[in-house]
This record gives sequence, structure tokens and C-alpha cells, in this order.
Amino acid sequence: AIGVIFIPKIKEVHMAKAKYSKGKDGYFRAKVWDGTYNPDGSKHRINLISKKSSADLEKKVNELKDKVYKREYVTSSDISLYDYAIEWLDTYKVNRSRNTYLMYKNIIDKHIIDIGDIPMQHLTHARLQSLINERVDRPRTCQQLALTLKQILKSASKAQLIPINVAHTLVDDLELPSYKSKEKRALTELEIKAIKTADFTGREKCFIYLLYGCGLRRGEALALTKYDISLENAEISITKSMAFDINKSYIKETKTVRGQRAVPMPTYLLDFMMDYINTVDHYLITKVDGSEMTLSSFEKMWEQIIKKMNLAAGGTDTIRLIHGLTPHIFRHNYCTRLCYQVPAISTKMIAKLLGDTEKMVIDVYSHILVDKEQVNNSIETAISL
Repeated sequence: AIGVIFIPKIKEVHMAKAKYSKGKDGYFRAKVWDGTYNPDGSKHRINLISKKSSADLEKKVNELKDKVYKREYVTSSDISLYDYAIEWLDTYKVNRSRNTYLMYKNIIDKHIIDIGDIPMQHLTHARLQSLINERVDRPRTCQQLALTLKQILKSASKAQLIPINVAHTLVDDLELPSYKSKEKRALTELEIKAIKTADFTGREKCFIYLLYGCGLRRGEALALTKYDISLENAEISITKSMAFDINKSYIKETKTVRGQRAVPMPTYLLDFMMDYINTVDHYLITKVDGSEMTLSSFEKMWEQIIKKMNLAAGGTDTIRLIHGLTPHIFRHNYCTRLCYQVPAISTKMIAKLLGDTEKMVIDVYSHILVDKEQVNNSIETAISL
């Protein structure tokens, strides 16, 4: 028998089509997004080329896309630290309160300028640490300097001047001198007694009652108008704040989104507001002549408030019994007294009334919360047999 030999059919092999075509000049080209945007909002793309092959160009494209994704790609730039800091200030801080803007500007103009000529892409952790070390005798300045540098470098990474991992490395673990902020205090019993008996004018009493009874920030109280008061609901709507540019006042948003809130009025404030609201045309607190408040006119009003409280406390023009009293102490007093009411009121609600975070309430007032805890009784109740 003659054997039959079967020859297997050879499968045709198709070569994968090259992703990129060679141009007439012999180069493979591709336009790839570099992670930045043009002024009109469209994606900014750069040209990549390869003389070798389509596969080599594809490798370059994928490497760039990976760097953009990981935010490791940077654009070529020789912009100095100082020049970028000024650009950052006038882009991202120009709409902040005047005092905040001036704080950042002071740090840039008086401190960062010392290393300001260093290109952003040549900065080192050691140079930033040296900048701080040279100011070790000014702990608060070092705190503000570190804060400003962190924000500038974070912004620079978004602009792809430096990789984001480098931005973190430059500012991580900077050693700062220990700084302890001034210890906050509540109102003394003498000061509270003086509030009740001082011979305040209507606008002075209104301001003090707003601070004491609602824990408002100075700017929040000064920005209130008669239309922010709901006598029916016995509450005040906080939606804005007043700040000062040198002497002139202007209205801005609250410190944070949480700052926009409704705060209940205690009975004495509600009773006072029922009559007082009819005596004003717009703002609750104005200059003596009824015009919009200025910084100098506020300072004069506050000076009179302190003087009248001092007299009510038993002091005289030469004997001062009221010392170091600021509007913010009233806010601290408000929070302190509410914390003593926990658990009848929660720390979450206290934070909401203050327009702040619950973390702030717990961190700053934890000693009060701890003092209130009846540990032994709680343990006895919780695990009794």
C-alpha cells in the first residue's frame, strides 16, 4: 500500500501594521499631550520624533504619557524661585484678605528673596533648610516660611516646573524651631460683669452682644446688615465678612464655606435687636455718623468699649482692670462655654455654630472635654456585673 503523506497547511503570518508612518524626511512623528493647557483651555501638545522606527516612537510616546500620568514630567524652564513666587502670589492669593496677602508678600520679599535667584528646577532640600536655619530665632516666621514654600512648590508641580514627588521631597521633614502660639483665654468673671453694666452706646452694645452671644469673628459681626437678622426665627445669617485694606473696608466671603451658617440668638440679644434693628439703615455697626466702618473708626470704637468696661469693673482712667481684651477672646469664650455643655450639645454642632471644623474644637478644647469626663463613674456603669 502506498502511504499518504499529509502536509499541514502553513498559516499565513501577517505583520502588525506600524502605528506611525515615516515622513518624507525619514522621521516618525507624533503629537502628545504634555499635561498642560493652552490659554484657550485646549490641551498643549509637544512633538516627539524618532529616526529609528515606529516602535521606537511608540515607546517614547508611552514613556511621556506615563510621566504625565504620574506627574513626573516637567517642562524646560529657567524661572527663578522668586519670579515664580511672585507669579504664584498674584495668581492664587490676590483675592484673599488683605492681611493674608500681605503676610505671603512679606515672606517672599523679605525671606524667600535671599535664595530667590535659584532656578526652580535647581532647588534642594538643604538650601531650604538653611534658609529656615538662618531664622531660627524667629519661630513664627519659620512657620510662615515653611507654609509659603510648601504652597509655592505644590503650585509649581501643577505647572509642571518640578515633579510632584520632588515638590514633596523638598519640603518634607524640614526642621522648624518649636513654636507655641499665645495661650487662648476666655473672658474673666470681672469682664463678663462689666459687659452687663457698662454704659455702651447702641452700636457698641450690638457689637459686644454679637461677639459674646454668637461667637462671631470680628469681620463677620461688622459685615452684618439688618437683612441678615431673622427676628421670627431668632437667628442670624452669616454669609460674608468685612476686612480692611489699609484703612478702607471691603466685603469678602467668609473664611471658609463652613463659615456660611445660621446662628441662634440668645434671648437678651433677640430682645435688644428688636428695637435696635429699627435704628439702622443697612449695616448694624457703622461709624458714629452712620457711614461705612473704617479700620481707624473701628479701633476708636473698640477703645471706647474697653474704657467703658474698665470703668464698669471699678477701674479709672489711670487704673486699668481690663487687660489684653480682643474681639477674638469673645469667640474663644463662646466655644469654651459651649464645650462645658457637652454632651447636651455635640462638638459637631459647636463647630457648625462657629463655622469651623470639629477637629479644631476637639484639638483646641480637648482639655475642657477631658475635664468633663467622669471616667470612674463611666467605667463603673459600662462594665458593671
